[in-house]
Amino acid sequence: MQDYLEHLNEPQREAVVNTKGPSLVIAGAGSGKTRVLTYRIAHLLTQGVYPYKILSLTFTNKAAREMKERIAKIVGEEIARNLWMGTFHSVFARILRSEADKLGYPSSFTIYDSADSKSLIKSIIKSMRLNEKEYKVASVLGRISSAKNDLVTPKAYAQSSIRMSEDQASGKSMIYEIYARYMRECYKSGVMDFDDLLLNTNILFRDHPDVLEKYQKKFDYVLVDEYQDTNISQYIIIKKLVEQHKNICVVGDDAQSIYSFRGAKIENILNFRNDYPGYNVFKLEQNYRSTQNIVDAANSIISKNKNRLDKIVYSKNDVGNKIRIHNAISDIEEGFIVMKDMNEKRKLKNYDYSDFAILYRTNAQSRIFEEALRKNAIPYKIYGGLSFYQRKEIKDLLAYCRMAVNSADQEALKRIINYPTRGIGKTTLEKVEAAANEAQVGMWDVISRPDYLAKLFNAGTQRKLTSFAGMIQGFKASINQLSAYDLVSEILAQSGMKSDLFQERTPEALSRQENIQELLNGIQEFTTSRIEEGGETGLVNFLEEVSLLTDQDSDSEDDFNKVTMMTIHSSKGLEFKNVYVVGVEEGLFPSKRTLDSEQAIEEERRLFYVAITRAEDNAVISFARTRYQYGESSFTRPSRFVAEIDEQYVEYMGDQVKIPSNPNGFSQNQQFKRTFQKTETPNKPGYNFSKKVGQRPASEPAQAKGSFSGTTVGGLKEGSLVEHIRFGRGKIVAIEGNPPNTKATVEFENAGIKQLLLKFAKLKILA
Repeated sequence: MQDYLEHLNEPQREAVVNTKGPSLVIAGAGSGKTRVLTYRIAHLLTQGVYPYKILSLTFTNKAAREMKERIAKIVGEEIARNLWMGTFHSVFARILRSEADKLGYPSSFTIYDSADSKSLIKSIIKSMRLNEKEYKVASVLGRISSAKNDLVTPKAYAQSSIRMSEDQASGKSMIYEIYARYMRECYKSGVMDFDDLLLNTNILFRDHPDVLEKYQKKFDYVLVDEYQDTNISQYIIIKKLVEQHKNICVVGDDAQSIYSFRGAKIENILNFRNDYPGYNVFKLEQNYRSTQNIVDAANSIISKNKNRLDKIVYSKNDVGNKIRIHNAISDIEEGFIVMKDMNEKRKLKNYDYSDFAILYRTNAQSRIFEEALRKNAIPYKIYGGLSFYQRKEIKDLLAYCRMAVNSADQEALKRIINYPTRGIGKTTLEKVEAAANEAQVGMWDVISRPDYLAKLFNAGTQRKLTSFAGMIQGFKASINQLSAYDLVSEILAQSGMKSDLFQERTPEALSRQENIQELLNGIQEFTTSRIEEGGETGLVNFLEEVSLLTDQDSDSEDDFNKVTMMTIHSSKGLEFKNVYVVGVEEGLFPSKRTLDSEQAIEEERRLFYVAITRAEDNAVISFARTRYQYGESSFTRPSRFVAEIDEQYVEYMGDQVKIPSNPNGFSQNQQFKRTFQKTETPNKPGYNFSKKVGQRPASEPAQAKGSFSGTTVGGLKEGSLVEHIRFGRGKIVAIEGNPPNTKATVEFENAGIKQLLLKFAKLKILA
């Protein structure tokens, strides 16, 4: 028996050595999927199969490279080098180059990336004289990409009543014509984009049966990684390639199918048994990553899905800690709770910062946690994305704010003078800058003075620049009349950013919209906090606070010892000793866009399963009872997914929320009545919360909105236990000053020490 087989458990070994016929390897989270796929290929090679007779398809170059390196260690680099192994796109590009003449392309065809495609589509939209604000390039490209992945050509697109009616409803009825022109231009230029690599491979195999037969005979064995993530186009190519010999092995986990928005079809793995009768199934059910408790909790979650393959994942690791569920009074306190829990775990177990990950449903959620970590000098990195204040739409809106506060800010001016597009091009800007340098004044001085403009530009350009200057002056005039929140909302609307960002419905556009809304929430939260603390609430003060946060964005990326923050989608395939799944609330996770579809809810549940199974030692779930939404603090409800975890695997921290098992049993706007059961809070330095403190009768509902109100000094004294609407529970350590300017210093259990002006502080006296 070969040495490499000795490293496998029995189900893994069976999946490796049984290589004939169709095989479905159902690989649970942390079960050694990559090892099985790698060793199966190595086993074929040791059995005398020529490497060029094996086709292995992956979704990332990294996965293909790592697998080939592992195989080379077993069979030698010379043999491994001749494998047909790579991503779908790279392998099919190789085939298309060999057969390009069959489709009328040169073998040296160029492959466009998304930037190239967007540039071509933009020029087509312009040549067709369509409204560029209606026909957003990214949105049009998204529609074309979706069509290609569904194998819909331009001709078929024009004949599809569903697609045409969808375009008509969205005000983009000419997409089919843009698609047709785009394809003609690509063909004329000898170009394919990434989607064409799949579409044209399908066309090649459909229209040239001799070519299909050639590759059917060439590849005796086809192996596919992450089969649950394949789309229609990939599925059909694979099915055609294995029609003759049926030696196909697909590896995947239906419970981790989370990419339907990219076109992935979970049905491909669920229906494998129907596509390949007489198939072998191998279940990799032992999880080597996580504790028994985490694995069992994850099983209890995913068992609620109806559309799934039967498997029971288990772990032989230590039983481990229960999943902690933190119930924060607000999204602000949630950030402090996570930060504090992280510090406690580091002290207890000597973990590195890199042993922690914060996972959220949407990118916009990063702001709260970034700020909590920064204020406590905890280093972090955003995986697969930018820090909140470095995102383009945030920097754009803040540049407008900077101009409203300080119109001499030339970098801000350059950033936004032609965003959104208002016909002020590069040449105009260069003339303004040259004139400013010559007169030894700022660019704003040139733009805001008609006498300067009259010397430099024609009447049309003068109007555009004067209009821009007038808009900025209007914002400046409102600084003392409007709150920071209202002024920034006004800037968003008047600048044209709102109409530019909020008209698209692509996933990317929705993410940008969520980021903008989160910035507005942050401004409102800043204003409320400053009022309570008796501080300044102007836009200039907010910008100052933001600059103190963003100044730290230059931290060295080479420093690996940082907390990782990312969306759950980005976390798939990764693992961390400690994982925080945050914002687990109805309408946030599951997303409000999925609440009307049982199929979509099942995918959200799979996403929750993925999040929990990233954890090795500890999984922590948190949710907030109030969250800033559209500039107001609103009540939220804990996610149905929290209730779906078997109670034997969870430990509630602080107040336990009774979560309804049927979250659809009440309307979206109905106040969620919560019953609390106080669990014992460990004594901590500076606290002496007794079991009685804050304990409510089981029948007493949570406080309704507005119960927290401005507090008078009467009834408060040093040592009083209080609850704040955003910072949670705390103890008054000092009271100073005379009414109406009396201030209380409060040491909050999670948020630290705050000094609050009592007439504005929203405190509830507990004891």
